[in-house]
Amino acid sequence: MAKIKTEVKKLSANLEAKKQVVESIKAKISDAKSVVLVNYKGLTVAEDTELRNEFRKANVEYKVLKNTLIKRAFNELGVDSFDADLNGTTAVAFGSDETGASKIVIDNAKKYENKLVAKSAYVNGEYVDKKGVEALAAIPSKDALYSMLAGTLSNFVRGLAVALNRVAEKMGE
Repeated sequence: MAKIKTEVKKLSANLEAKKQVVESIKAKISDAKSVVLVNYKGLTVAEDTELRNEFRKANVEYKVLKNTLIKRAFNELGVDSFDADLNGTTAVAFGSDETGASKIVIDNAKKYENKLVAKSAYVNGEYVDKKGVEALAAIPSKDALYSMLAGTLSNFVRGLAVALNRVAEKMGE
């Protein structure tokens, strides 16, 4: 009888631990701008370590999680679009922007000869399929777009200054 009580306590503790993990996953999904599901089957330890370092540099959290826990977290958030994608080996990249995680996954899929494959993503509350993840990866990050805009505005202001200077010189003649 004591052995059964011990087993019940273990099961209860395990269930409680899983509930905490699901709550943690839900919080990460809610806080992230993008969530990319990845199949990582075939990566070596060295390749995985290198990949994790790239994610870390880009402020992307990368975790290997159980499909059932990911599914439960999404379902509790009212999202059931990922049920078909949650099979096999699955890692999750929680991005701090809309494109960073996708870009790293797609770039490394080429680098590691398709040992790493994007399954799908969750961006701005919407399901994104594999082709959508590839399209997201092609979009420059917000910082890059801001830099491009700043460069364009700088060139415009410089051109305007030159034109005004020439007008002032002509008026002075």
